[in-house]
Amino acid sequence: MTAQFIAKNLAFILYLGLMIIIGLRYANKNSNTSDFFLGGRKVGPWVTALSAEASDSSAWLLMGLPGLCYLGGVKETFWTALGLIVGTYLNWLFVAKPLRKCSIAFGDSITIPEFFSNRFKDRSHILSVVSVFFIVLFFTIYTASGFVACAKLFNSVFDIPYHAGLAIGLIVILCYTITGGYTAVCTTDFIQGTLIFVAFVVSSVIAVVALGGPASALSSVQNFDAQALAGNFGDKLKTAFTANASFSLKSIVSALAWGLGYFGMPHIIVRFMGIRSNTEVKKARRIGTVWMIISYVGTFLIGTLGTAYLLNHGTLLGVDASAAVAGVSQYGDAETVFSATMQNMYPAFIAGIFLCAILAASMSTADSQLLAASSAVSQDIFKGLIKKDAEEKEVLNISRFTVFVIALIALFLSLNPNSSIFGLVSFAWSGFGGTFGPLVLLALYWRGTTAKGAICGMVLGGVTDVVWHYMKGGIFDLYEIVPAFVVCLVVTVIVSLIDSKKDAQMIADFEKYKAMQD
Repeated sequence: MTAQFIAKNLAFILYLGLMIIIGLRYANKNSNTSDFFLGGRKVGPWVTALSAEASDSSAWLLMGLPGLCYLGGVKETFWTALGLIVGTYLNWLFVAKPLRKCSIAFGDSITIPEFFSNRFKDRSHILSVVSVFFIVLFFTIYTASGFVACAKLFNSVFDIPYHAGLAIGLIVILCYTITGGYTAVCTTDFIQGTLIFVAFVVSSVIAVVALGGPASALSSVQNFDAQALAGNFGDKLKTAFTANASFSLKSIVSALAWGLGYFGMPHIIVRFMGIRSNTEVKKARRIGTVWMIISYVGTFLIGTLGTAYLLNHGTLLGVDASAAVAGVSQYGDAETVFSATMQNMYPAFIAGIFLCAILAASMSTADSQLLAASSAVSQDIFKGLIKKDAEEKEVLNISRFTVFVIALIALFLSLNPNSSIFGLVSFAWSGFGGTFGPLVLLALYWRGTTAKGAICGMVLGGVTDVVWHYMKGGIFDLYEIVPAFVVCLVVTVIVSLIDSKKDAQMIADFEKYKAMQD
């Protein structure tokens, strides 16, 4: 056991211990479901902003997207990042403040399914059931991506078997999510978001400087000397950096369409509902947008410069340069570019701290998703339908049990070591964006939306997303979020217009919501 190995272990142990301590600290501060699921709507702008962005970004920001940039070419990563940055800004601009106001006006809703039911006056509860179904389905897939990232990280850094890494990630995430609830999740997300930000900024600057400055760094990517490598490894590297040179309009639309997903992400938009006041939304929007821009620039730099940096330093994960290129020639291995760069760039302990950024990204998303999914099951199904007179403590216990069950299912989905983080996130992201996004916007801006319209739109949008995802070739290569979003929007509007039975109370409450002061 080397000193470097001990130093990296120490960094991880300290970080994981801190996350668990935070969970235990807030364990006795959740006196009711509003505290556990929404922090009592008392969270400040800094924590809200960084929590929203950290829970949004997940491990795919540090592993999946750099891997896409490495193997998919610069263009795909650029358009995807642009769509996400624009999407997050528009989400803060058009959804954050109205959603907080509307969720309070319509029954002080604390979950997204509850908000939909209250907003559209769905007394049949069909909308709640369908919402919870899609939340559990897509969040389970999304959470699995976080577990995969944890396992890949532990495997690449400590040579821990993949499945053992899954178990470690599962245990730590469950510890602070089950005990601490929303406030603990937001606090850990704030720390994790800060760590991700610092890791990208510092590492990107060092990579550029180490490669001789911006011009030289760009040249090292564009004109990489393939002949310095043995065999056909250079050709593979060349192919990686020139892939998608003729990026089509359909591909650009698919990449930009990632931005649509923000309008329907329960674990992100619920942060808007929990912020302390409407007046602090503008500050939070600025903080979150700046964080996104700088972090995605960091992703772009690490993805494009990381391999050149590693090869200039002769090693990658302890093997020679030519073998290194062979090792990252497959997509799953390419997702370790960030971790490999950190290990070569810093002393062992500092590298361990920055590698915790990957763990942070995984945890900040997984914990938020588990909490959002469990709140939907316990609040909207158990208390809303099964036992309406359930006490607060009973609902909290059901929620904690649900966190555990969903985590186990996600663990099962992540057992395959060849799972792609980017692929899992892509499917779940499109599911929420296409299923919930149009309904959130219509709920906030169109008084004529009805429960029947919302139910039909949600169901057909979700079905479209799943079916389109598994179809291949031609028009089906278009990212499934686009057709799902359009179908959900159009169907909701058409059915709502046809529905002659408009709820008078719903319209009256909508007018009150619009009249509320900021």
